[in-house]
Amino acid sequence: MKIAIVTETFLPSVDGVVTRLRHAVERFRDLGHEVMVIAPELGVTEHHGARVVGVRPVTLPFYKHRRFTLPNPTVDGIIRGFHPDVVHAAQPLLLASSGAFAAHRQRIPLVASYHTHIPRYLDLYRAWSWGKRPVWWQIRRNHALADINIATSETMRAELASQGIEDLHVVRRGVDTKAFHPDFASAQMRERLTEGHPEKKLLVFVGRLAAEKEIHRLRPLMQRRDDVALAIVGDGPFRRELEQMFAGTSTLFPGFMQGEELASAFASADGFIFPSVTETLGLVILEGMASGLPVVAARSGPTMEQVTDGVNGLLWDSGDDSTLDAALNRLADPQRRAAIRAEARAEAEKFSWENASDDLLRYYEMAIEKHRAGAGR
Repeated sequence: MKIAIVTETFLPSVDGVVTRLRHAVERFRDLGHEVMVIAPELGVTEHHGARVVGVRPVTLPFYKHRRFTLPNPTVDGIIRGFHPDVVHAAQPLLLASSGAFAAHRQRIPLVASYHTHIPRYLDLYRAWSWGKRPVWWQIRRNHALADINIATSETMRAELASQGIEDLHVVRRGVDTKAFHPDFASAQMRERLTEGHPEKKLLVFVGRLAAEKEIHRLRPLMQRRDDVALAIVGDGPFRRELEQMFAGTSTLFPGFMQGEELASAFASADGFIFPSVTETLGLVILEGMASGLPVVAARSGPTMEQVTDGVNGLLWDSGDDSTLDAALNRLADPQRRAAIRAEARAEAEKFSWENASDDLLRYYEMAIEKHRAGAGR
C-alpha cells in the first residue's frame, strides 16, 4: 500500500501526535508499505525509510513556541506525484487540511484523524476565544471530506459525533513498555528531582508547558504542602510564567528530557500527576503506567477511559483541592501504593504501538473499500 500522511506536526517535535505517527510510520515500513510524510519543514527528510517532505512553516501569533505550516497548494502536487492508495490527514486544520482537499480533488481515499481539541484550548486563550465557532465550522467541513474519521478516545468520538461528524472510529492507544519501565528508577534521579529531599512525595509532570495543560492548577497544592516535591519536565510557551508562579515552592523545572533520562524521571517518582481536562486522550498517562507509577489525574472523559480510581491510578476533581489532597493521602499507604503500581504496569502491558498502528491500517483499508464502493455507485 502507498500511504501519504499529511500532518501539522512531526519529527523532531515531540508530543503525543508525533509519537503516534512516528510509531505508525515505523510499523508500516516494517510491513513493507511505501510511506511519505508531508509536514512542516523542520530539518527531517527521512524516517525509517519513509520520505519526509517539508513545507515551509510560520510562527503563529497566539502560539510562538512552535512553528506550523498554513494551508499550502504545493501539497496537491506532492500528493499527485506520489500516487498514494490512501491519504491520512492528521488533524486537518492547517497544513493537513491541504492534504484533505488534495485527496478530495484527486479522488483518493481519505482518512482524517482528530488529535488536539483546539476548540477547547481556545477557551483558555481568552484573546482568541472568538475563534471557537469558526474553528468548529472548519473542523466539520474538513472531516466531511473523509471516508473514515478517527478519534483517539470514546469521549472525543461522542463529542465529534455531536458536531455532526460521521463515519467515526476510535484508534487504540499504545506505549513502548521497554522504553518506559520501573527498572529505570534511580536514587540519583530522585535526589535531583526533589532537589536533595528524596524523603518527600515526588510527583512528576511530563509534557508541553502550555496553558491548556492546566499545570497552574497545581500551585495551591505546592503552596500548602511541604511533604510534596513536584518536577515539571518539559518546555513550552508557558514555562516562564509557571516558573514565576511556582517560585518559593518545592517545584523543579528540569527542562526537556528524552530517552533513558526521561524514563528514569518517570520511574523515580511516587506518582505521575496529570491536571489537564482538555486532552483528547493523554498518551503520557500510559507512559506513566508503563513506568509503574500511580497516575494521579484530574477527572475527565478521556482520562477515565484509562484510569480506574483506586485500581491503576487515582482521580481527583479539577478545581477541588480537597479531592487532590485525598488522592495523595491514599498514596501514603505502602500496600495500596504497591498494588496500584502493579495494576498500572499490568494495564500498560495490554497495549502496544504495533497493535495501535495496525488499527490505522485497517481504517485505511476500510476507507479504500468505502471509496471504491462509492465510486461504483
